[in-house]
Amino acid sequence: MTAATPTNRALDADVLVRIREVARACEAADGVAPFDEATWRALHDRPAAEVGFWLADDGVALLVDGELGLAVDPAARGRGRGRALLEEVQWVTEGEPLRAWSHADHPAARALAASYGFDAVRELWVMRRPSTTPLPTLEVPAGIRIDTWTPADADDLLAVNAAAFASHPEQGAMDHDDLTSRMDQDWFDPAGLFLARDTTTGDLLGFHWTKRTSEELGEVYVLGISPAAQGRGLGKVLTLAGLHHLVDEGPGGPGVGEVELYVEADNDAAVAVYDRLGFTHAAVDTHVMYARP
Repeated sequence: MTAATPTNRALDADVLVRIREVARACEAADGVAPFDEATWRALHDRPAAEVGFWLADDGVALLVDGELGLAVDPAARGRGRGRALLEEVQWVTEGEPLRAWSHADHPAARALAASYGFDAVRELWVMRRPSTTPLPTLEVPAGIRIDTWTPADADDLLAVNAAAFASHPEQGAMDHDDLTSRMDQDWFDPAGLFLARDTTTGDLLGFHWTKRTSEELGEVYVLGISPAAQGRGLGKVLTLAGLHHLVDEGPGGPGVGEVELYVEADNDAAVAVYDRLGFTHAAVDTHVMYARP
């Protein structure tokens, strides 16, 4: 196996092609992508020196902001490739905080994490809702209006996002550059980003950013409520606004067949809202973060 880091091999187009090939093979076999959106954006948008990578013919490890993603081609599994890649990362990051994601809570990932002293510290659920389940009618409370995105909303959205996700650095740290990067993606649709404002003050109270990842699949991409507006039922209202956008047939054709979302497993209030709206969670749809003490 050959391993590489940014110090001895460029993170060039050929490397990105190979990383994507391994990721596609893993997703086809496991039913879930091995790397999340933030990792892919880092690969494409950030300086190569900020992304650690170890590449083998049949596997890859990626390190972004202290978070490790590791993928081994299904055809090469069971040969110690994952362990060899992890040992490379362990050696380079010795003494530094290190976290690792296991998408789909794979048994091999659990065993590998345990053998290297990683503890499970976080669970992220995927919840799903078939569009065949009827949606409740959207009823907007008095004193609230629902708008869709315009560039003039950027500062307000970033402020609410930072407050709503203050305890979640991945999302809460979003700045103008990050926002622009996300909106430059092919899937971005300004008509699918909903904002709830106070009709008296004009203050932004919350937002729901939807994402249509394919013809059949939509996503509750980000749902953020200002702490000052908690308790007003905006989570349900904004979720429904986005769901109707994704599910209902519109001028562009039929809606998606399924909507998914990601939620912290211990966020009981959010899980309860989504449950009442028809979302369910299966054990296989659990992503686990491990941390090295």
